[in-house]
Amino acid sequence: MPRALGLLDEEGGIMRPIEVHRHEVVIVGAGLAGLFAGLHTSREFDTAVVSKVYPIRSHSGAAQGGCAASLGNMMEDRWEWHMYDTVRGSDYLGDQDAQEILCREAPLVIYECEHLGVPFSRTPEGKISQRPFGGHFSEFGKGPQKRACHAADRTGHVQLHTLYETCVKQDVRFYSEFFTLQLIFTDNGACRGIVAWDLRRGGLHVFHAKAVLLATGGYARAWKVTSNSHANTGDGLSLVLRAGLPLEDMEFVQFHPTGLYPSGILVTEGARGEGGYLLNDKGERFMERYAPQKMELAPRDVVSRSIQTEIDEGRGIGGKNLVHLDVRHLGEAKIMEALPQIHELALKFTGVDCMKEPIPILPTAHYSMGGIPTDTETHVLRNSAGEIVEGLFAAGECACVSTHGANRLGTNSTLECCVFGRRAGISMLKYLREDPCLPDLPQDAAEPARQRLQGLLEAKGSESAAGIREILQSTMTEKMGIFRREETMKECLSTVKELQERYKKVGLQDRGLVFNTELMEAIELGSMLDFVEPIVVGAIARKESRGAHFRKDYPRRDDQNWLKHTLAWKEGDSIRLDYKPVVITRFQPEERKY
Repeated sequence: MPRALGLLDEEGGIMRPIEVHRHEVVIVGAGLAGLFAGLHTSREFDTAVVSKVYPIRSHSGAAQGGCAASLGNMMEDRWEWHMYDTVRGSDYLGDQDAQEILCREAPLVIYECEHLGVPFSRTPEGKISQRPFGGHFSEFGKGPQKRACHAADRTGHVQLHTLYETCVKQDVRFYSEFFTLQLIFTDNGACRGIVAWDLRRGGLHVFHAKAVLLATGGYARAWKVTSNSHANTGDGLSLVLRAGLPLEDMEFVQFHPTGLYPSGILVTEGARGEGGYLLNDKGERFMERYAPQKMELAPRDVVSRSIQTEIDEGRGIGGKNLVHLDVRHLGEAKIMEALPQIHELALKFTGVDCMKEPIPILPTAHYSMGGIPTDTETHVLRNSAGEIVEGLFAAGECACVSTHGANRLGTNSTLECCVFGRRAGISMLKYLREDPCLPDLPQDAAEPARQRLQGLLEAKGSESAAGIREILQSTMTEKMGIFRREETMKECLSTVKELQERYKKVGLQDRGLVFNTELMEAIELGSMLDFVEPIVVGAIARKESRGAHFRKDYPRRDDQNWLKHTLAWKEGDSIRLDYKPVVITRFQPEERKY
């Protein structure tokens, strides 16, 4: 057993020694991607899932509208049409080999979910119900396509619960409320485990494994107005940066068009898929000005920019920072059948009964297209040459494979979690079958995590983590939002660098070891300050507008200079950028019109 941690507990004594757990597979994160992977690895190998929240509180449970697949239950559909929509929606920055896998395997994972027991909504004939979503069309971009498989407006919730129950049944070991602080590497650069902090009881734990999967979700909590849960602080991305590995395409962050005003809580795109209208202060369906053919069902980046333009030009409701989403004309029966959660959320959080009044909405920071670079088998990549990190895998929103490119289509996120979570499980199975032997841990494997924790708990600085976080989130919202300019982005970068320095002087009032939420939030703030810098640096460097990255000083897409992926490394106090080509197979870039 390794030596004692060396931190004081509440009684003033030295904490018990670090505990070591050995599993063949360790998965960090208990959302759809992590659980789908665990579902497959646990059939042959000892699998553990480490999560900083109880598994069914994972943010996948907040996904509302659906999971895309070309089942053709409501109208003719083909995976090639789904792929074309995904490629075009990505503004041609997505890697088409990954996009083809996503769309080809979509029906497979939907049927696997169904057979596991996911209670999808049904047609009168008993088939899985499907509805339209933004950016999904029939026959290479023609009329709206009913492709989103859904369970009313609680799709992610029921998928998450079903997968969790199945993993429990298959004896997956869950370590709930353990905060992962560090990846463990051997001298040859292979990943052989993680170090995590037990939030409930205090104490460092080492998880020794042959294969590690990062499935830690997104990072939109770095913005003030966001649809994301409080847990989405990009911890997995920080782990990778701190290990000297790159992040990919971090400048591409999606703003969902419809968050509840003013909180940003998600209002599913399914509300527009079912026929909801967007209205400005004059009562106009203003999408006619911006996407006359697709209207409210244009891709998210287009709709978000349209809403923000209406607000910026003074046509927000009552001159405020909001517009209306109107579903009243759908009628009570349709709303309660297809959108019951939206009715409940609007009533509870805004006091609006959407059967009688329009819902106040504004764009909200929602999804990260960028993340940890992987190949299509989910191996984490070291560099632009495609060299893999042995033993380390990533899937779901924290990963960038890249299926979404510069902009994600609605319902492709839960799909990516399922498809590439499943592929991660299969990849780890193959890896472990080749050589299941577990190499020894390096000496003092947990030392960096120990020093980090001890530094925070013993610091006597005057800065508040909550105060720094408030400034960071406000700055990102104001200066790294839907519309960007070089001047304001450079101001944002300057603020980030200043906050990184102030973070070194953070002091905690609570020095306890059991359920110390102040300590957890300070660690999360460190994660956010790590990954927001590559976002801003990458955005300043990319002198074009593409998908969710829209620059008013460079308003056009520039394929000649910028049809490439960004890779970002943290080196000392600065960010180093490199680039790699986009994989183009079936569809050549063309002008994107809706």
